Amino acid sequence: MRLLPLALLLASTGALAQTAPLTPDEAAMRAHVAFLAADDMKGREPGTPEYDRAAAYVADQMRAAGLKPGGDDGSYLQRVPLISAVPAGKGRLTAAGRPALTFGTDYLTSTSFLEPDLRRSGEVVFVGQGVTDAANGIDDYAGLDVRGKIVAYLYGASNKLPSEIRAHLASGDTKRANAAAHGAIGVLQIETDEQSKRYPFSYLMSIYRSSRMTWVGKDGRAQVAGAAAPSIGWLSASGAAKLFTGSAIDWPAVLKAEAAGTAVPRGVTGVRVTTRQRSTTRRFDSANVVGILPGSDPGLRDQYVALSAHLDHIGVSTDPTLPKGADRINNGAMDNGVGTAAMIEVAKQFAADPRKPRRSLIFVSVTAEEKGLIGSEYFAMNPTVPKGAIVADVNLDMPILSYRFQDMVAIGADHSTVAQAVARAAGKRGIALSPDPEPEEAIFVRSDHYSFVKAGVPSVSLDTGWKGPGKAAVADFLEHRYHQPGDDMHQKFDWTAGRVFVAINHDIALDLADADDRPRWNKGDYFGVLYDGYGAK
Repeated sequence: MRLLPLALLLASTGALAQTAPLTPDEAAMRAHVAFLAADDMKGREPGTPEYDRAAAYVADQMRAAGLKPGGDDGSYLQRVPLISAVPAGKGRLTAAGRPALTFGTDYLTSTSFLEPDLRRSGEVVFVGQGVTDAANGIDDYAGLDVRGKIVAYLYGASNKLPSEIRAHLASGDTKRANAAAHGAIGVLQIETDEQSKRYPFSYLMSIYRSSRMTWVGKDGRAQVAGAAAPSIGWLSASGAAKLFTGSAIDWPAVLKAEAAGTAVPRGVTGVRVTTRQRSTTRRFDSANVVGILPGSDPGLRDQYVALSAHLDHIGVSTDPTLPKGADRINNGAMDNGVGTAAMIEVAKQFAADPRKPRRSLIFVSVTAEEKGLIGSEYFAMNPTVPKGAIVADVNLDMPILSYRFQDMVAIGADHSTVAQAVARAAGKRGIALSPDPEPEEAIFVRSDHYSFVKAGVPSVSLDTGWKGPGKAAVADFLEHRYHQPGDDMHQKFDWTAGRVFVAINHDIALDLADADDRPRWNKGDYFGVLYDGYGAK
């Protein structure tokens, strides 16, 4: 898409949202988003010059606000060593004595960061949903020996679990780590009705084509959960039926039990598969951008409240099915130009206030969120302040600011005393707090606060809610603009709503930074106990 002249761009974009003059704060927020989401930023994909330009912009904004450098070697940038993997041709999955499987319809294979020519061959053991969780009395591996075997499991986890625990246990990282702990050499994920409604197999093809990323440790090794049991592929419902119907496992009984939500038959299948997927890998650096506002209390300034927002987006589409001349730039204005702009404006408000918070604040603009929370995980595991010094995280990710929101959803807050700070900040502005209206979307494990949770840090990420015009506005964005070229400056914005979003996140961080007691997990909280968080035990 041809870039508009600057004057015309400023006059035309966002005009649907509000006609009243913007306040200086609103205009500043809009200007950040306009810069980050411009066509010439090409969707800010990590590893591109455009992402680096976005990182330099955020660093300049931190410098202008008076934040101290919080990155490497006295700079605002924390180097994040990354590796990407893309398919080098179609993969293969075959099973002797079974019907032939069709790539892209019955199965997709997985790329590997650690094995450019990933090959596995072995007997398949079906392990239900592949979940082990002592706290909830679940063990899908009970009675099964999967050592040296390939395990196949259904997408998801029990819908009887609380949604956030379910999301954690259903994540690919958790399941692969569990499989590896049981001695498996690879995993196959199987499509379910639930998955097909939310993520059709055709959508997985777009994921297959795109580059995957992870961070590289100081030992030079790509960081992969459950590396000993890599994902070797996905089976569609049709692929699983071809592979397992008539096998040693009663596949029709599995489907019937899965649909009913009851325990599925598990066990050896008598099926042996062979898979191969070549990958092209590339090593490169990206950057998190880090700025610090030192605290004022000598006894508390060594504790940090983090404010995080991802800077990256998904770049330029390579989908071959798009028509010639179609807009392919995924600008990422709401996702997450708005969150980044809000974080910058929060930082400016703190820096301009002569009354500094008691604890220090650390602002982190992270890379590679869209590739699996990679930049935030790197920072949480390798913080630029002493480990254990970060006591809370307030994450700003894709607030949908096309309407005047009346309520908010505080993802993750209820696990800790952060919830009280959120309630006070929202209530001060007449904003209600609502439960997650779509727990099945597993937002808890899909935004950067989850990386801090896994480091034992009480965390929250605020979404705008569904009250009033909210439900329709959110649905419209998700259908027509989320991860699409339409997420640009030509969509509707309400910058007054943006100013309220900034104010609430500012006040949450101030509340946490000024409190006598550091934020603590609720006693006995599942995630607090799992990750040895302060106050949980």
